[in-house]
Amino acid sequence: MPKFFFLLWFIGIAATAASNKPIAAETTSDSINVPPVLLQMIRDSAIQSELNLAANQLASLRDALVEVDGPWFRSRNLKPDEQRPIVDQLTQTLASRLDSILEPAQKTRLDQLVSQALGTRMVLRRNVQAELQMNETQMQSLVETFAQTDTQSFELQQAVVAGERSAGEVNKAIDELKAAERESLLKILTNTQRSKIGSLTGKPFDFARVKRTYPLAPELRSEGAKWIDGTAATLQQHRGKVVAVHFYAFQCINCKRNLPHYTAWHNDYADKGLVVIGIQTPETSSERKFEQVRAAAKSEGIEYPVMLDAESANWKAYNTTMWPTVYLIDKDGFIRRWWQGEMNWQGTPGEQQMRNTIEALLAE
Repeated sequence: MPKFFFLLWFIGIAATAASNKPIAAETTSDSINVPPVLLQMIRDSAIQSELNLAANQLASLRDALVEVDGPWFRSRNLKPDEQRPIVDQLTQTLASRLDSILEPAQKTRLDQLVSQALGTRMVLRRNVQAELQMNETQMQSLVETFAQTDTQSFELQQAVVAGERSAGEVNKAIDELKAAERESLLKILTNTQRSKIGSLTGKPFDFARVKRTYPLAPELRSEGAKWIDGTAATLQQHRGKVVAVHFYAFQCINCKRNLPHYTAWHNDYADKGLVVIGIQTPETSSERKFEQVRAAAKSEGIEYPVMLDAESANWKAYNTTMWPTVYLIDKDGFIRRWWQGEMNWQGTPGEQQMRNTIEALLAE
């Protein structure tokens, strides 16, 4: 399974597509984590090029993403059992929209790409099970294997969080788990079943080309908000530029430590196409006072646009949970990376990593 689909907060139900049937979201196991690969992949230009989408199809697809992406992004902080039905419903919504947008040949190729992206777990799709004529014993064995892989992967990831193992060690161990899972699948399938996999996955696609897997950034909201220089900003007006939106509170010490980084980004990259926008979301009563917010911004030497989001409308739209948090948004309006907390906390090279992402996005 391609590494870019191992996104811990995007746990949900993947969609299926068939050339002569409506695209439908369907899997057969509620106990196994199946990445919502349709939601993730369909927004990337490499996938859209593979499907040979026309301009009118791309416009219709973007309209569909506007409908699903906000709720999808806000679901990332929910517990898996709370997130799963939301992602399932959004996948069904997107699948229904795609059914009216795509031509039959495009649906067939998308179906193949979904199966490729799922790797071994393509067998959790009902259309794949039907084509391979999977029996109950085979499915039970595979579900147990997948569950064991998930448990071990989670334990490995927790070891990284606890500082007990390095990320490199864990990535290698997870790769080994995935390889073992593939071997288990091949052993369980009959020769006839194995011979049919190629037609279900089609021509191999290089998923390393896929860069955009996160939702569209929610548009900035103006209700209860006031811009300290009086000039409102929107993401739409900055389409074609890279945008860094950071949430902060001027009395928050962790925020204060990040502010010089945002100023440096503005100074270093504004003339190259980066727009920095600050959203001051109050945590204390003082932080709700416009004049104090403006004075604090001036004392920090902030020259980029700053909004006082008195009613936290934008905080809620992004479902932000921590001061400070910064989101990097690409030229087409999609979130590509975000950082919670101090970027250089305890020697973490977070600011440099974010700079690297900014430079990569500017070069696209």
